[in-house]
Amino acid sequence: MTLPIKSPYAPMDALLTQEIPLGEKWEYEPKWDGFRCLVFREGKELKLQSKSGQPLTRYFPELASEFLQLEADRFVLDGEIAIPLGTHFSFDDLLQRIHPAASRVQKLARDHPAVFIAFDLLVAAGGQSLVDKPLEERRRRLEQFAREYLRGRKRIRLSPATTDLRTARKWFDTVGSDLDGIIGKRLDLAYQPGLRTGMVKVKHTRTADCVVGGFRYATKQKVIGSLLLGLYDEAGLLNHVGFCSGLTAADRKTLKQKLEPLIRPPGFTGHAPGGLSRWSTKRSMEWQPLRAELVVEVSYDHFTGGRFRHGTKLIRWRPDKAPQQCRMDQVAPTGKGAWALLAS
Repeated sequence: MTLPIKSPYAPMDALLTQEIPLGEKWEYEPKWDGFRCLVFREGKELKLQSKSGQPLTRYFPELASEFLQLEADRFVLDGEIAIPLGTHFSFDDLLQRIHPAASRVQKLARDHPAVFIAFDLLVAAGGQSLVDKPLEERRRRLEQFAREYLRGRKRIRLSPATTDLRTARKWFDTVGSDLDGIIGKRLDLAYQPGLRTGMVKVKHTRTADCVVGGFRYATKQKVIGSLLLGLYDEAGLLNHVGFCSGLTAADRKTLKQKLEPLIRPPGFTGHAPGGLSRWSTKRSMEWQPLRAELVVEVSYDHFTGGRFRHGTKLIRWRPDKAPQQCRMDQVAPTGKGAWALLAS
């Protein structure tokens, strides 16, 4: 491609912070829970590129078709790919798209089409590079681009943005659990690919009380490596929902004395750990079942597909909590859903 910005190209990144930044030079946006994507268009040539530089075009044919229909035929957009289901986004459906069979991808695209949420314009229609321009100007040009070329396009949406701190806090506090948090961007800075300068993210942190249904030993050590977590479903079955491995060296030794006397199958009465997959190892399938007596409170970022997407962090033990009180309703989606910010 002969655009001023070529693929592959590292997108601007965000630094994780605990508080929403303050000041008149900040703009705020929702942090979408999807796949970061750069869109390169020049004439009939189109490329969708992931954050890591991998091609995404073949996995989202409905988006490729939509972009090729735009009257603007020369641009670069930065944004996020997400799949709406009802009022929420589904990260699990997004993961299913990365499939080697084109026929499978086409079926998924028809059943649950994706959307692209644009939040930056790096090359304007016509080929002018905007990377050296401050965000304030890039945002103005992006909104102009949306008015001229995206009107009526269901699959390509403009991400909302605000300089009003109250609005940003409302997004952070009230939109459903599929919103990943808030992004803060400096209005006076140029686009800085691959750097964490002038852009921060404030993520949601949630907690849940879980039953310790089992554990794994650490690799090559006879100490506790990770706790296996469970939640009860409506049928009263204890389902494995994830793990907690952030244990101190002292905890790993003392937990061995606490947990080994409780070893007793089955541990989980519903979905259990292990099972063959392309990621399975001998160690990952070996675990010790426990009587359902111990409860821990953990923090997590996302719960999708019946499990915590990433490892959780141990907050405290809950001897005051009965295992049967640890139910799936703790992690059910809340609020009106992030899709409402685009659909409204």
